[in-house]
Amino acid sequence: MMKKLSFKAASKAATLATASLFFAFTTTAALAKLPALSDEAKAKAAEAAAKTAWNGKVDGFLLCKSQDKAAAHYYKTAKSTKPAAATPPCADPGPFVYPLPVAAATAAPATPAVVAAAAVPAKPAVPAVSAKKP
Repeated sequence: MMKKLSFKAASKAATLATASLFFAFTTTAALAKLPALSDEAKAKAAEAAAKTAWNGKVDGFLLCKSQDKAAAHYYKTAKSTKPAAATPPCADPGPFVYPLPVAAATAAPATPAVVAAAAVPAKPAVPAVSAKKP
């Protein structure tokens, strides 16, 4: 004959079973392999990494400028202080420019005819009105 479990023991067994099932499902999902990234996703990730690196350079530049401003103010207002050793000037990183991927840059080189056609401005659609009065 089976022995009856108390409510406390039954609750503990149910909790243990639920936790075991949860652990089994989550580890299976965590160990699942993700598909490989497409070339477009890799390019987008590379661009995001480059932009993040550039943002770090901009933050460093702004910090350098603010430190220079604070130091200049300190040396201007403080009494009997010598300026610190010369430091290199802050290097401005310039605007963010992401280079084209190698495949796109070498895919179709421009022909001289296309380059010449692009250099010549198009004629205006509306003729210019003369300024002389009759």
